[in-house]
Amino acid sequence: MEIEVKVAGKGRARIRLDERNPETAARLYKNLPMEGKVKQWLDEVYFIIPLELEYENQSPDASKGDLSYWPPGAALCIFYGESQPASPVNHIGKVKSNLELFRNIRDDDEIMVRRIP
Repeated sequence: MEIEVKVAGKGRARIRLDERNPETAARLYKNLPMEGKVKQWLDEVYFIIPLELEYENQSPDASKGDLSYWPPGAALCIFYGESQPASPVNHIGKVKSNLELFRNIRDDDEIMVRRIP
């Protein structure tokens, strides 16, 4: 399954959902599209989504390009650099194109996540 992330006025990126946390990924995909206002933390951008999910196969670490769900804050996170999560996350995908987009995001930029038909 592939999804697209669009940041208003800045561009788009493609993400492939994977099997590291299949229930979390499936619930996210089923509930798309979603939009919100982005926040930045170190080399990560995130935004609150209207899904409250539990930990599945939680991980304390992240790799560049990971798309993850953070249960304590009901947030979708994109790790674009070397920083690590503040606490464990459910990894659900990898950025496949335009990872550089996330370096240019500023707090309160509008973001939309949708399915790619």
